[in-house]
Amino acid sequence: MSDTDKQLRVSKIENGTVIDHVHGGQALNVLAILGIDGSGGEQVAIGMNVPSDTLATKDIVKVEGRELSQDEVDVLSLIAPDATINIVRDYEVVEKHRVDRPGTVTGVLSCPNRNCITNADEPVETRFDVLRDGVRCEFCGQIIREDIASHIDDD
Repeated sequence: MSDTDKQLRVSKIENGTVIDHVHGGQALNVLAILGIDGSGGEQVAIGMNVPSDTLATKDIVKVEGRELSQDEVDVLSLIAPDATINIVRDYEVVEKHRVDRPGTVTGVLSCPNRNCITNADEPVETRFDVLRDGVRCEFCGQIIREDIASHIDDD
C-alpha cells in the first residue's frame, strides 16, 4: 500500500474555516463552542484522532461558509491551545494563524458556583482569568479545569 493510499482524504471547502491541530477527541467540543449541533444545516467535516506529526493524534474541523469571530477563537483556545485557524476563500487559504490564549475571557463562560454574583439577578458579565490548565472566575475564584466547553454561556 502506497503512502497516498494511507492518507486521510477530505474534500476542500470553498469558503469557511478549517481548524487544525486540535487535540485528539476535542472536535465535538469545538462544535459546541461554535454552537453547531447539526440543526442549523451547516456543512461540517470532522476528522477525529487522526495521526499527527506534532500531537499523538489530532482532530480537524472544517466549517463551510463561516469565518470565526475573535471571541470564538478566544474560547476555542481554552480547549485547543495548539490549534491553527485557516480562513478559506474560493478554495484557497487566505489567512493562517495559531490561536493565542487571551489573559481573560469575558461574557462567554458561565460560573459553576451558584453563589457567584454573576449567577444572581445582577447585571454583571462573567469574567475569567485564563490559567495554564483552566480558568478562574474573577468574582468568586471558582476554577474550572475540566470540560470547559460545558460552561459556555449560550444565552
